Amino acid sequence: MNYDEVVKAARACIGDSCKVCSVCNGMGCKNRIPGPGAKGVGDTAVRNYQKWQEIRVNMDTLHENRPADTSVELFGRTFRYPFFAGPVGAVDMHYSDKYDDPAYNNILVDACAKAGIVAFTGDGMNPEVVRSAAAAIAAAGGMGIPTIKPWNLQTIREKLDLVKQAGAFAIAMDVDAAGLPFLKNFTPPAGSKTVDELREIAQMAGVPFIVKGIMTGKAARKAEEAGAAAIIVSNHGGRVLDQCPATAEVLPEIVEAVGGRMKVLVDGGIRSGVDVFKALAMGADGVLIARPFVTAVYGGGAEGVQCYVEKLGAELADTMAMCGASALSGISGEMIRRP
Repeated sequence: MNYDEVVKAARACIGDSCKVCSVCNGMGCKNRIPGPGAKGVGDTAVRNYQKWQEIRVNMDTLHENRPADTSVELFGRTFRYPFFAGPVGAVDMHYSDKYDDPAYNNILVDACAKAGIVAFTGDGMNPEVVRSAAAAIAAAGGMGIPTIKPWNLQTIREKLDLVKQAGAFAIAMDVDAAGLPFLKNFTPPAGSKTVDELREIAQMAGVPFIVKGIMTGKAARKAEEAGAAAIIVSNHGGRVLDQCPATAEVLPEIVEAVGGRMKVLVDGGIRSGVDVFKALAMGADGVLIARPFVTAVYGGGAEGVQCYVEKLGAELADTMAMCGASALSGISGEMIRRP
């Protein structure tokens, strides 16, 4: 199975809201929610993609001819590539009922672990979502990162108890999910967190804690103050606030603010190994990619995930070789050209 076949198969079983575009750039779905679209006019998801495309890579083949080492270390674990599957929830509502969240996570977590990367799992109103995600991570030997939404502290404590039993090597919270309607209407209140509240959650996690949804240097420093081990530069794919800047636009200021003191990951519109290279050249330690992994699972199950991972990995290795980086540590800002 090749990636074109994965996409073709996904088109046959995903609903009308997602167009399963050859490149997931936000144009086909725009503001379709339910569906994979973005909030408001839907321009943030489109902007996420477009801003990565405005960055160009500088070719330089005058260097020693060596195979590219694409491996990366994160919290004591070594992964084959510096990209990971991002958390996606309510797949049966946004895509189609071929899968629900437990079935989706079961395939994704295992397939990513076997491909040498790791999957972040999603969260939802139904407690079974986190429970089944924890079971999938446990079955993969802890090779998965559960992502908990910013519920009230009691609910967070209950969910953390579930996922800690899975032996996950890290736990994440997508604080940007505070903008989702079901969280706004949740009782007791859920949503944004103070630094003190986030510090308490990080301590409860008991393993490296990752804060997803950072879009400014100021917010990155707050996450650092709260004890986060890593952050994910993310605007939740444009699904929670209209008219946001793209993640590629804010990544440099965030790297400048906390880079070197905590791990900086980034998501939003990254769609190829070349885009992964650009993000690393701008100072990111790794990237998350979410929506295309949905296409991979719907279009080919575990084989589809493997196919997509190999595609991205080959693109990254080729870009490294053509730009003069034999290892990820050799990727630098001089290898890209920003507008």
